[in-house]
Amino acid sequence: MKMPKINLRVLKNQTQKEIEKAENLKELDEIFKKYLGKRGELTQVLRLLEKLPKTKRVKIGREANELKNFLRTAFDQKAQELKEKAQKKIEEKEWIDITAPGKKPVLGHLHPLTLVKREVEEIFGSMGFSVVEGPEMETEWYNFDALNIPQDHPARDLWDTFYLKNGLILRTHTSPVQVRYMERNNPPFRIIVPGNVFRHEATDPSHEFQLYQVEGLMVDKDVSVANFKAVVGEFFRKFFKKEVKFRLRPDFFPFTEPSFDIGISCVMCDGKGCSVCKEEGFLEVAGAGMVHPNVFKNSKLIPKDWQGWAFGFGLERLAMLKYKINDIRLFRSGDLRFLNQF
Repeated sequence: MKMPKINLRVLKNQTQKEIEKAENLKELDEIFKKYLGKRGELTQVLRLLEKLPKTKRVKIGREANELKNFLRTAFDQKAQELKEKAQKKIEEKEWIDITAPGKKPVLGHLHPLTLVKREVEEIFGSMGFSVVEGPEMETEWYNFDALNIPQDHPARDLWDTFYLKNGLILRTHTSPVQVRYMERNNPPFRIIVPGNVFRHEATDPSHEFQLYQVEGLMVDKDVSVANFKAVVGEFFRKFFKKEVKFRLRPDFFPFTEPSFDIGISCVMCDGKGCSVCKEEGFLEVAGAGMVHPNVFKNSKLIPKDWQGWAFGFGLERLAMLKYKINDIRLFRSGDLRFLNQF
């Protein structure tokens, strides 16, 4: 077989030019295969050496091996150069100036009901009240019987109370916690009881089936309505950040005697009369009264030895008045357009 005529010098110059033009490692690899791969041009020369006469074989073989080593070095240098170039581009793209001011992460914020709850707890805490909690699933005894609510009271009806399969109910108010606390603690004491309550009723702008209530209880030897007026008046002043007129009107609750509802001067019209307060100038915000003797008995306390008063605020109602919100359903709607305002 006749040896093909190959000019190693031309091959060297041609390979060098193609190596220099390579712009990435993939192109460089293709050039390597073209000349030094299994079927590369220089590889074919080396394979045909054995067919040449000895004198030519030695000469061409030496030149071909020198070219092979030279090209391998050239490929290695070019490969290193391309790697460094690629790494530099990555670093330039991902480079971070650690001296530049950072972007402040977006943080969440407290729900308006949480804001109001914390403020209520802080105000009553400044007046010596402790925060007490209790179970949301209650027995009928603590939710109704112990609070002097008779068996035929409408509140026990399925329309008002959620009855559970385990024999318990979802509490309709936080007053059961007051009974539990009086069973385990000796007066005098003053407590507030914040927590969720549940009512089986339709929702509308002023009613929800789940509410957040804050009840208060103060028991001592000589507690009177005058004490209550002083405490609740101080609360309204601090909560609304101004002097607020309020009134007590006779009402009825089975667990208090006497009972009264609490009305404050309308924060929308400053007591002048508007559609919100139905032109009366006052808004009902809570129910209250002196603790009924039967509730003391059911709590293992002797009625003649102690007196106390209790109240119950709807936290949503307070928040609606404070922030002038006209729909109670907004609090649990999850609407960010509403929540981002706080």
